[in-house]
Amino acid sequence: MRRISKKELLSIPNLMGYFRLIMIPVFVWLYLKASTDADYYRAAIVMGISSITDMFDGMIARKFNMITEFGKFLDPLADKLTHGAILLCLWSRYPLILLLLVLFVLKEGFMLIMGAIKLREGKKLNGAKWFGKCCTALLFVVLFLLLLFPHMSLVTVNILILLCAAAMFITLLLYIPVFRSM
Repeated sequence: MRRISKKELLSIPNLMGYFRLIMIPVFVWLYLKASTDADYYRAAIVMGISSITDMFDGMIARKFNMITEFGKFLDPLADKLTHGAILLCLWSRYPLILLLLVLFVLKEGFMLIMGAIKLREGKKLNGAKWFGKCCTALLFVVLFLLLLFPHMSLVTVNILILLCAAAMFITLLLYIPVFRSM
């Protein structure tokens, strides 16, 4: 097993990943204690900062040749933990989000298990496919809208949740042949 160097652990993109992990409990605390629109906006801002950091850590890693194996693990971990925390928080306000949470766990669980199986078989994973990236982008937009507009009508909220759930389910189905063909 290869030892991770201090330089790799402390690269700028990885430091940004640690920052994103630290933002998760900050977001959860802000959201769960929110009682005014301003409180919800603060929680949305924390999520927005985390997402912008996510975008920039990848750009910096590619531009300055700072892509590391540890970073390839840390970045998606921070993504999944952030999205999971937001979904759990939103579930306290929007019951239908449970559908999205279940699909999220199924999709990510499938990806984790299949990825581990393929790695064990000696196959190299090539990262997320375009449809996976689109699904993640849609999930971010929907979650951000639900955070930013806490008084959105329940009909609109449910439409957004169902749209995102459909995209997540389709993405899960599209990944099945990807793993089969590896």
